[in-house]
Amino acid sequence: MDNQDYFNNINTTIKNYFKILVDEIPNFLKEYINTSELQRIGKIGMNCGTDYTKIFNNKFFYSRLDHSIGVALIIWNFTHDKKQTLAGLFHDIATPCFSHCIDFLHKDYINQEVTEADTRRIIEESQEIMSLLKKDSILIDEVCDYKIYPIADNNTPRLSADRLEYTLSSGLSFTKEWEVYDIKEIYSNLTVLSNEVNTIELGFKDKNIAEKFVNGASKMWMVFQGNKDKLVMQFIADSMKNAINKKIIEEADLYKYSELEIIDKIISCNEKNLSNNFKNFMNSTDINEGITPPKDNYYIGFDVKKRYINPLVNNTRLTDISPKSKELIEQILNYKFNNYGWFKFNVLFE
Repeated sequence: MDNQDYFNNINTTIKNYFKILVDEIPNFLKEYINTSELQRIGKIGMNCGTDYTKIFNNKFFYSRLDHSIGVALIIWNFTHDKKQTLAGLFHDIATPCFSHCIDFLHKDYINQEVTEADTRRIIEESQEIMSLLKKDSILIDEVCDYKIYPIADNNTPRLSADRLEYTLSSGLSFTKEWEVYDIKEIYSNLTVLSNEVNTIELGFKDKNIAEKFVNGASKMWMVFQGNKDKLVMQFIADSMKNAINKKIIEEADLYKYSELEIIDKIISCNEKNLSNNFKNFMNSTDINEGITPPKDNYYIGFDVKKRYINPLVNNTRLTDISPKSKELIEQILNYKFNNYGWFKFNVLFE
């Protein structure tokens, strides 16, 4: 495959979005992007299975590879450091099909980090990647954990390249809160600042732009807390568990095949309940919600990881100078599920 193929084949919106993130894509990234380990996550959706049901209406498919490249471009833009940029590129290399749904399968609702465990092993076992790292005189310890670089990743509620990228791209494809020109306005206002613990962090120069960012992002944060997203993710998790128990797939297949290939195995299998569940799920357009769960149907009701950002504006947290942003963030922090969600069809797992 030609190293230019990825950038030639992405849709125009993603292409224009990437042009905002960095003036020029560094050539060294292209060989790494073309490795089989990174190409694999190009067939895994960023939005945790919501691409495969009409309950959500995602604008376009945005992959874990797209996200990882976006993170790498942001890091390169602000650091021009090859090691940090590659650490960002590799951070989702261990992601299975359906992403954080598999955290749900393992009951990791709050941290959602189970699926990150094999990052080092996958890099280490890749002859392609290790050869490229050797050529670039980079050690695996310098790129296998992006958490060592505060521009790449840091603790909530700080703004990092990873948190920034999925917020911007989700605003384009998932919540459809922003257009490319909105992202350009937001991104061009960012700079590298020193925070209250004297580490570097991405932050805003202008309060109004920071408020625009938090206002748009808060719509996504609330979707992540809502029943639709949780129901879709838990259903996929339970479908995968059921398929594994019925020996339709093995859990290792989630790291070998594309999401569409896994779905095809499920809907074409001889286990009619499993197959019909997924077909109904794909055709569903809405869910039911209520304070009392149904007695005779599949339902969900639980709290999940709270995703939110309280960015710096110059050297001050936004909530210290913006009452409206403080209110939006407090809504997320204080959110507790108070009703249940279930499908408009009967789910039958054996």
